[in-house]
Amino acid sequence: MNPGIDLQGSFIKALADLGLPAGAAKAIWMPVPMVLMLVVATIGVLVTVWLERKISAAVQQRIGPEYIGPLGILAPAADGLKLLFKEDILPAKADPILFTLGPVLVVVPVFASFLIVPFGQNLILSDVGVAIFLWISLSSIQPIGLLMAGYASNNKYSLIGGLRAAAQSISYEIPLALSVLAVVMMSNSLSTLDIVEQQSTYGILSWNVWRQPLGFIIFWIAALAECERLPFDLPEAEEEIVAGYQTEYSGMKFALFYLGSYVNLVLSALLIAVLYLGGWESPIPVELLGQWLGVSETTPWLQVITGTLGITMTLLKAYFFVFLAILMRWTLPRVRIDQLLDLGWKFLLPVSLVNLLLTAALKLAFPFAFGG
Repeated sequence: MNPGIDLQGSFIKALADLGLPAGAAKAIWMPVPMVLMLVVATIGVLVTVWLERKISAAVQQRIGPEYIGPLGILAPAADGLKLLFKEDILPAKADPILFTLGPVLVVVPVFASFLIVPFGQNLILSDVGVAIFLWISLSSIQPIGLLMAGYASNNKYSLIGGLRAAAQSISYEIPLALSVLAVVMMSNSLSTLDIVEQQSTYGILSWNVWRQPLGFIIFWIAALAECERLPFDLPEAEEEIVAGYQTEYSGMKFALFYLGSYVNLVLSALLIAVLYLGGWESPIPVELLGQWLGVSETTPWLQVITGTLGITMTLLKAYFFVFLAILMRWTLPRVRIDQLLDLGWKFLLPVSLVNLLLTAALKLAFPFAFGG
């Protein structure tokens, strides 16, 4: 397999060539992944908010934002500035510490999860051997922040919204984890890099979506519920409970909830691309292109093409599902809370268990196709 661009090695080598000691170059590199993570996630949110506005307008036969920059691309930045300068109000009888910690606990785990998303063979911020378990454990922190925000507001509507959010997240986390475990079982690894490499054998035919169609559907439904997107936006159902756990929040604290929701949507779409659609792999392998051109896989310009194409393929696959999530907002009606919980506990949970057992059986029966 083409090793692609070694981002860390190239960065350290470039600084060493300028005369810096190797230790100093590594020390300078250490904060770079965190900064890259914040920048990539924030840009992803800005693009998603703009897409939501334009796609929603197209569905409703409107124009959408047009005058805030070319094609309205500065509208998300204007939203952020507006929330940044709005007054941060603390309710008189709210718990100030828990009230502040709530949005922080919602946002930080989602941002940290970007560390394990690979955009290429070496284009990953942190190659963790147990990356999938790390992501599942980080995502399980978010319901605590939602419940904390609802409780600390000292408002019955906020408390009901927080309880709904916690119940919804817990209901759908288990089927989500079970569907991912089926992919882990086939890949024989918890590393996101290994999962993508396992899908690179036969091009598009080796993508997990063909071997795990049931797990793919379960993951997509559970991801929408985790992101609180329609038809699963019960915690913030404005027509029913004001604004859920966000009722008493304003300014930057409200912006953190808003940011966390969209970051989670982009993260879920990226993980679908990695787990089921081959990640950075293109339908036609770049190695084949190298063979046709008669050049080595280690040729610098071919590695640049490989890295660029890998990032492009990952983003195209991910934003296709972001587009679907936005489209579903204006297509499907909101479900009731009892229907939402019934779907999670009585349908998705047993189906995901059956899918896991079926994967184990197929792995034993057809090891060449299911990673035996």
